[in-house]
Amino acid sequence: MRFAVVQMNSGAQVSANLQQMDTLLHQAADAGAKLAVLPENFAFFAADPESRIALAEEDGNGPVQDAVAALARQTGMWVVAGTLALKSIDPQRPVAACCVYDAAGERRGRYDKVHLFDVRIPLADESYSESAFTQPGSEPLVIATPWGKVGIAVCYDLRFPEQFRAMSAQGLDLLLLPAAFTVPTGRAHWEILLRARAIENLCYVAAAAQTGQHPGGRATWGHSLIVDPWGQVLADAGISVGVATADMDRQRLERLRTEFPVLQHRRL
Repeated sequence: MRFAVVQMNSGAQVSANLQQMDTLLHQAADAGAKLAVLPENFAFFAADPESRIALAEEDGNGPVQDAVAALARQTGMWVVAGTLALKSIDPQRPVAACCVYDAAGERRGRYDKVHLFDVRIPLADESYSESAFTQPGSEPLVIATPWGKVGIAVCYDLRFPEQFRAMSAQGLDLLLLPAAFTVPTGRAHWEILLRARAIENLCYVAAAAQTGQHPGGRATWGHSLIVDPWGQVLADAGISVGVATADMDRQRLERLRTEFPVLQHRRL
């Protein structure tokens, strides 16, 4: 099965972002992908939280959700819709939701980002307080697909291996991770962490990233990656807007897990 990571440079204009998404998802489909992952903040990436609050959609009802569902139907792909703001119990803090649509445009799952980015970047003049404008989620998500069990996580979640161990216990085969890593943290840790998650859980990993400059002066690292269960990088999107693809080899996955049964050796 071929799958794709979609690398975007999203900004503050929703219509322009959705057009970019449309173009790139069709590229993924033309390349033979059956599943595509969009990055975090794919539909809206702006500096001011107030705009994000104003654009938050009701769960299951809104123009961004409708656009993704329609593209899943048009392309015949499963689409993992990065993150978008959905209204929560706190009107000032929408969730950062990742919705998964099948090839018929039906929603198969929703994951709300659990770990929020409240940090000061070491050795850089950057600080973030995501929890000030985002309601955290509380549960991991693993869903059944035609190609095996798929788990969803988002960006900062990548630094918390216990979340992926919980997914592994549910039969995780393919981890899909939308992200918008900063340049300093991306340079230092992005590939290392993605390869570690693949190796320790013996699963494929597909991470779709934002790239370049965004409103408010934020810059993202790019380098959307696809990694196999042995930690080998199968595809790297570099720093340009575009699509990277790779094939999931189910027989290789099962052979690795049989010959190197680390998942069966856990004691704690």
